[in-house]
Amino acid sequence: MFKSFVLKKYHFVMFLGFLCVAFAAVLFFRNPQILSTAAEPATASERTIQLVTGEFSTKLENGKEIEAYRWDPGTIVVRKGENIRLSIYGVNGASHPFIIEGLNIKGEVKKGKETVVNFKAEKTGTYRLICMTHTDIAHSGPMIAYINVID
Repeated sequence: MFKSFVLKKYHFVMFLGFLCVAFAAVLFFRNPQILSTAAEPATASERTIQLVTGEFSTKLENGKEIEAYRWDPGTIVVRKGENIRLSIYGVNGASHPFIIEGLNIKGEVKKGKETVVNFKAEKTGTYRLICMTHTDIAHSGPMIAYINVID
């Protein structure tokens, strides 16, 4: 007895989708360096890390509005002796004058502008990137990011 097989358009499309996903997986696992992120080296001797300024705001039950500012990401990890290019873009807040404790770095991030800071951390440890406008809760902060330097 002969049985016929009818291929529906839906099944054909699903099969093609499966093949595409399988092909992409094979490419990824055979050659993972084809994918890149913003934190990869810009040159052989320098790595660029991108941060942005962010803001959270809400209204309390009594109608008072509160807000808090932050750096995003809030923590970055670098290697001791690595040349870092820190690119900070101002998204929220008009101005964020800042310091990086322990690295003798000062700067300012303005809304809609990019601020670039280059440094090389020679000692392991945690360095704080502190906005001098938003230093504590009373000033919509603390707006602090952490730079962890590892061996």
